[in-house]
Amino acid sequence: MRTDTAAARGSAAVRQALEAELEQARARGVERPRVVDVGGGSGVWAVPFASAGCLVTVVEPNPNALATLQRRAEEVQVADRITVVADDSDALAAHVPAGSADLVLAHGLLEVVDDPVLTMGALAEAVAPGGAVSVLVANRHAAVLQRALAGRLAEARQLLAEPHGVLSEDGETVLRRLDVSGLEALLAGAGLELVLLRGDGVMPDSVQGVALDDQDAADAVASWEGELAEFEAVAAGTPPLRDIASRLHALARRPR
Repeated sequence: MRTDTAAARGSAAVRQALEAELEQARARGVERPRVVDVGGGSGVWAVPFASAGCLVTVVEPNPNALATLQRRAEEVQVADRITVVADDSDALAAHVPAGSADLVLAHGLLEVVDDPVLTMGALAEAVAPGGAVSVLVANRHAAVLQRALAGRLAEARQLLAEPHGVLSEDGETVLRRLDVSGLEALLAGAGLELVLLRGDGVMPDSVQGVALDDQDAADAVASWEGELAEFEAVAAGTPPLRDIASRLHALARRPR
């Protein structure tokens, strides 16, 4: 299981969507929302949510990641709000009661599990009626486009034809990448209702602004970064730009 990859961390827009979801839980009368982070790594989501008053369960088999999680939690004095389950996602039902979570995170998870359909079913089972599952996954079409732009056209064609969006001979570290239709099908198959589907990382991380070396450089860079963030926020929800983002973020609700 992955720990803290880019596909697991997400952007500020992902965090805002999750914070809004937790506010909805509080509006339903849940004083301390219950969050389950499956494949939670070293706590990049768990610690901030625990700091915000949530009760968080992290399911993660990597002992090094869990050691980092424990240290982070102790540093900000929220260790008592985080329950650690040192196990794989396959054992989720054995550790998390059905219908007990207000929000379930699966960030960077579906790329690496053996059976994404089975995993998605377990995630849906863990969430309470009215609660949501958050999925952040690597986008297969982005991988195709990146290779094409780099001039690796043969690989791009192979990825486009490969249903799982990976090339075994390329030393891939994931078992699959998903596209919009594949992600929608997984969520619907688990009985979840899609409420949000956005791109995350429409603009590549390598995009740079104009290099400046005078005294106004810092202000210019800050202005450019602000413009980039504004563009990303709009593009992330606009097909087809959404559909070529590095990652796809979905929120899907369990019906009441």
